[in-house]
Amino acid sequence: MDLFQIITEIEKVDPEVYERFDSRRRVFKHLTGIGKKLTAAAMPGFVAALFNKAYGQTAGPSVNDVLNLALSLEYLEFYFYDTGLSVAGLIPAADRAAIEKIRNDESGHIKTLRTALGSAAIPDPGRAAFDYSGGRGSRTGPFATALLPGGTALYFGVAQSFVDTGIRAYKGGAPFLMTNKDVLETALNIHSVEARHCSHIRTIRRGLAAGATGAAAATTLPGTDPRVSPKSWISGLDNGGPSPDTNPSTRDVYGPGTNPPPAGVPTGITFPGEDNLVQAGRTISTDSAISAAAASEAFDEPLDYVKVKAIARNFVDNATTLFV
Repeated sequence: MDLFQIITEIEKVDPEVYERFDSRRRVFKHLTGIGKKLTAAAMPGFVAALFNKAYGQTAGPSVNDVLNLALSLEYLEFYFYDTGLSVAGLIPAADRAAIEKIRNDESGHIKTLRTALGSAAIPDPGRAAFDYSGGRGSRTGPFATALLPGGTALYFGVAQSFVDTGIRAYKGGAPFLMTNKDVLETALNIHSVEARHCSHIRTIRRGLAAGATGAAAATTLPGTDPRVSPKSWISGLDNGGPSPDTNPSTRDVYGPGTNPPPAGVPTGITFPGEDNLVQAGRTISTDSAISAAAASEAFDEPLDYVKVKAIARNFVDNATTLFV
């Protein structure tokens, strides 16, 4: 292994490579007599440590941290759907099969993430860990009737907030999984399924607003107020989400992320709101002559882990360590 040749090659594309390691003086101090101090077997470890210092991310969530956050969100959703299915009359008969399928998908995601995490996976928090009223443990929050008979519209409104947060969270976590392509692929596969859940939950809400359920809901045209009759995809800031007037957390689901981005986020990655019109430095609505609404709908924006946790904390018991 010719370490100096490796560094020379890297210097061709990154002239600041020495400064990334440390000062030049310190680098060469570290390398002086290295052949005498390190055996051939130890050399790879030394090189790995050196390059990790040069190019590693600043302190931020590890792969396990990202997967456990995803796992916590999956438990949040699983117990919500599972509980809703046990409430008589809450879910229209025509929509029960779809909600059962979504509930089962969440169960599958939990198993997949637990397999990926192995012994590092968080324990199953159980249904009691969650406060679906949005009251942060008070059980008397603004969504307290969402899991009661007659709370159908609110139930699906809360479900929309969960699925929309989830798809943004998976996308926001992707940069931290780049070091493990298999895990990244698994996470993005789950993201695609969650996106379909998002579409279906919104279709159900649209149908309920028009008095239609099941297959008939899919042909019902959306209204102008997404709090009442949403499109099947996120549009702009979604008018603040299902209940912006009673719980600001639904507004945060569609708004911008933490600014500046939290620790560990790679340089250049930001978290604009879902009304973002700029992609790759170009204003889509201007360059393509389409409406601002259509431009915002064409892209799902990621959400950082700090904002995701802040949203989710509204729906857990205050004694739990979930989303801390």
